[in-house]
Amino acid sequence: MAERIAGPEIERLIQLLARLPGLGPRSARRAALHLIRKREELLAPLAEAMQVARERIVVCSVCGNVDTYDPCTICRDNRRDSKLLVVVETVADLWALERAGALSARYHVLGGTLSPLDGIGPDDLNLKSLVGRVANDSIEEVVLAVNATVDGQTTAHYITDLLAPLSVRVTRLAHGVPVGGELDYLDEGTLVAAIRSRTDF
Repeated sequence: MAERIAGPEIERLIQLLARLPGLGPRSARRAALHLIRKREELLAPLAEAMQVARERIVVCSVCGNVDTYDPCTICRDNRRDSKLLVVVETVADLWALERAGALSARYHVLGGTLSPLDGIGPDDLNLKSLVGRVANDSIEEVVLAVNATVDGQTTAHYITDLLAPLSVRVTRLAHGVPVGGELDYLDEGTLVAAIRSRTDF
């Protein structure tokens, strides 16, 4: 059994950091040591910011985004196109689209995808509230911005069927060759999607 090299407080910090995505035990140890070395500059402000986040961050009751307001900043923004609703799997996907700045729309966070193997069914996602928003908020187009995975596409088809009675236009993000991508480096699935989604030049 490995001998303990630090006090229980430091060991706990390392164990908690190791739970973060992308950080294994070694990276967590390096991060912990860096935080300890920069205690006044980093550790104290980080601890304070996390305490404030714990107390003030809420999930938006309208779209599922996280913010310190409910409804969130995006839902309260009257400049956004209220007839366009972008459906995403996670808050991370919402933030990625916002960083891109490609459209000024409203969002709906599903909270994941349908995945029978993982025991995630329709009742585990924010689908009921999605149907309610489309039915009651004069939505004209729903953009399915879900990942191009098996679970993502299964979820997209399910949502399309769910919204069919509401006579709303349902679109999805284009799939295919990324900007700056070289054909030789792309996988076959991406190439097939690019060929099938080809447009006029």
